[in-house]
Amino acid sequence: MARPRKPLLSRERIVTAALALVDAEGLAALSTRRLAAELGVSGPSLYNHFRNKDEILAAAADMVIAKVDLSAFDDGTAWPDALLAWGRSYRAALTEHPNIVPFLAQGPGRRPAGLKMADAVFGGMVKAGWPPAQATRIGALMRYFVAGSALGSFAGGFVDDPEAYDPADYPHLGQAHLLAEHQESVDEGAFETGLRALVDGLEIQFTRLPATR
Repeated sequence: MARPRKPLLSRERIVTAALALVDAEGLAALSTRRLAAELGVSGPSLYNHFRNKDEILAAAADMVIAKVDLSAFDDGTAWPDALLAWGRSYRAALTEHPNIVPFLAQGPGRRPAGLKMADAVFGGMVKAGWPPAQATRIGALMRYFVAGSALGSFAGGFVDDPEAYDPADYPHLGQAHLLAEHQESVDEGAFETGLRALVDGLEIQFTRLPATR
């Protein structure tokens, strides 16, 4: 009987496995040796597709960013609504893969999807009438805000033991033990509140731009 053929090793298969490993165990778990073992191949076979682990990690990060919806910057959507739509999609992609966020927070580097996102946001803001320097700052502040919100849970940081919040020491935290139980709604609500506050503030700034912009 013929031996079953192993699935062909491809860039997509390698990157998908790398992202799954990071999702499950964190950035420190990713190595070419470990990845090869997960794929059931020899280590050197990975180098037919990538030069090193850093290239694999960059491709995995770009796979995440490629999920972000950028269409609002190119379909006639008003720039405030475009920022809202992008911010929500951006956070959704990152919260699905929180372990890779510290790497993504370093910036796009040479990653195609990361650069495409930066280009879409900058181009959309400039087209809307923002000066280039300010358009750059808007892209930066959105990255800070979204990445920060995806790094961890505010609500999940509170223990669910009422005795941890002695009213003598923490008179305003009598309900803090309930936060973890409502983690999703608290964190989603906090993000939405912050995103809207950020965009509302930018709309005010926009009205104050010189008429010659």
